[in-house]
Amino acid sequence: MLAAAYRNVCRHSNTHKALLKSFTVSKCARHFSITPKLDPTIREFVSCLAQKQPSFRVSSKDVHVLAQPSEFYTNLLNIIRRARRRIFLSSLYIGFSETELIDTLDDALRRNPGLHLYLNLDYNRSTRPGPSSPILSLLPLLRNHEHRVHISLFRSPKLSATMGKIVPPRFNEGWGTWHAKIYGSDDEVMISGANLNKAYFSNRQDRYLHFSAQPALADYCFSFLQTVSGFSYRVLAASDGHGPVLHWEDTSVSPCRIQAKAERVLSQFQMKHLLSSPSSTSEEHANSDVVIFPVIQAGQFNIREEELALSMLFDHLSSRERIGKQPVMDLTSGYFGLSREYQDLILKSDIGCSIIAASPKANGFYGSGGLSGLIPEGYTLLEQRFMSAVRAASRSSPSNVPDGRNISLGEWERDGWTYHAKGIWLSPSVDSPPVLTLFGSTNLNSRSANLDTELSFVMATSSDDLRQKLHEEVQGLNRWAVPWRGGERKVRWRTKAIVGLVGGML
Repeated sequence: MLAAAYRNVCRHSNTHKALLKSFTVSKCARHFSITPKLDPTIREFVSCLAQKQPSFRVSSKDVHVLAQPSEFYTNLLNIIRRARRRIFLSSLYIGFSETELIDTLDDALRRNPGLHLYLNLDYNRSTRPGPSSPILSLLPLLRNHEHRVHISLFRSPKLSATMGKIVPPRFNEGWGTWHAKIYGSDDEVMISGANLNKAYFSNRQDRYLHFSAQPALADYCFSFLQTVSGFSYRVLAASDGHGPVLHWEDTSVSPCRIQAKAERVLSQFQMKHLLSSPSSTSEEHANSDVVIFPVIQAGQFNIREEELALSMLFDHLSSRERIGKQPVMDLTSGYFGLSREYQDLILKSDIGCSIIAASPKANGFYGSGGLSGLIPEGYTLLEQRFMSAVRAASRSSPSNVPDGRNISLGEWERDGWTYHAKGIWLSPSVDSPPVLTLFGSTNLNSRSANLDTELSFVMATSSDDLRQKLHEEVQGLNRWAVPWRGGERKVRWRTKAIVGLVGGML
């Protein structure tokens, strides 16, 4: 059946979404070796998800949950220094002032003649005009290691060529970005939501999971980036030694008309990896206590794996007679504005949910000049609307801890810090540690669902040690959370008008 479905996907670009929808939680016949070890809360869900998504089974001893930006940065530099064959980094951009990072990459290339560097970045964010344009910081790498540095810039086709000339550079990202955050070398990879800029290394809180000694997972991430490079610009060093040259290699398709190609090749990519997922009879995998599922969310290419996976999860959790417990969920987003689909999943379920959002002061746009300075206020408006819907559904919680089926909203604020963490943790009960988490680049909002190109991961585990680490991760974020105060804040009419105009671009 799966082989036939794969051939179908190759012929019809919309088949991927239809194929995913064709599976239901109640029809999960494929045996999956790790599921008997998992908590009953998620056992059947994981078995079903294994029919839809590529999977990687690993040992919990190779999963490292980092807590601080400084740990992320130190780990990133060490990953680069250990590289012998390949370094692959994917981010929205690399900050112009990140000289230590660039020097570390340059040194690694000098020390290892066979080493190649692959960078996947966002076109609009990386090519902002001016002397501090992020792309200019990469020129020394291109000049010093011309044939071993491969830089790809993804440009969202939502922004037409005409609009691209009209919209100011600071706002052209509103039509979608390359948003996947993957940092790897050789057989290790770190997944985060953080970008490669000073604040993310010092005082901008995010999440960071490092997987060591995982060749299959690293190969998947590297292959994913290579696939996206096929419909991205390539950056070359100019022959006269001056600025960079942006080269579009695929002459069969325009940069603003890549939707059909992107949908086709990403669907084929996922199906190929689904079919090649390791056999559940392998003794090595039978002894694993962690399973990881990559999910692509690229709404502009009709690929909504994250959305479908979460719909499956909530559908499964609604069947209490199957799981026999009262699970609870923790959810966080630095840019909290749930898509309509995600809001409906939460409000129509009976799952208690504790949410952390960034306070206005912890929003990365706080204090910005011009229209971008209104963005924190715009998120306050979205939070107010969400809490009105929570109250209308009789789901509000007086505390910041979910009790029963209630929903609470807190806000994260720490002096001198901003907040960029995102993800979900699911626990079998309010007093037990998580058994499942969603992590990666998604902000779980309308923008992530429909405009940006995201790669996130669902991870389930039966390891008590890893569950405790995930619990500590949630508690660490909760340490700086206070009850939501957005109901007391005034939102100016012009902010309401702009939110009404831009809608899901926030």
